Formats: sequence, structure tokens, C-alpha cells
Amino acid sequence: MEFKENPAIYIQIAEYVCEQILLKKWKLGDKIISIREMAFQIEVNPNTVQRAYDLLQQQNIISNRRGIGYFIEDEAMTRILDFRREQFEENELPAFLRNIYLLKIDFREIKAKYEDFVKNNFKK
Repeated sequence: MEFKENPAIYIQIAEYVCEQILLKKWKLGDKIISIREMAFQIEVNPNTVQRAYDLLQQQNIISNRRGIGYFIEDEAMTRILDFRREQFEENELPAFLRNIYLLKIDFREIKAKYEDFVKNNFKK
């Protein structure tokens, strides 16, 4: 996994977990990958993954069943959308809007590019 400078790595890991759920690669109610396994796969310290999982628990996206592992909550989709929107609006949207303004990009152009992007990357 390639990490960006910002936000913190544990937040990027939490966003990755959320993305897997939003893309329906991980299903509601399913057990998710263990802390150690995740740390090994993405090559980070297990404490960083623990922090990400703690954040997701605080958001009620996952829950820990003692001795069994972490599971995706049934209401995770709604909570993820709220969490991700908040992260997007806080971390990415200001720079995006600034660039639109500075580059004098018309919203119709953005809409067309968005529709092409969805069509080419998220075919159903």
C-alpha cells in the first residue's frame, strides 16, 4: 500500500478498510483481516493498524468480538459514508475547490469528466 504524506497512516488504513466495504469486497457482518495480517500485508507496525481499527470501532464501523476478531457492523455503510465525507471535506475538498477556482475550470467540464471516470472505473 502506498501512503500519502497526509493524513496520518492510521487514517489512511481506516479509509482503505472503508473502501473495501464500500466496494463490497468485504461484506457487512463479515470478519475482517486481523491486525497482524493487515500489518504484514501493508508493511506497517501492528500498532498503527490497531490505531486504525480503534478509530473504526469508535465510528461503529467495526466491532471486536473478544477472542474471535473484528467484524463489520451491519450499519457500517451509512457510518462509512458519513466518516468518508467528513474526511474528504476536511482533507481534499478545499484544495480541489481552490484549483477549480484558480484554473477557471467550468463545473460542466468537471461533471463530464466525473461521469467518464465512473463509467470507466466502476462498471456494473
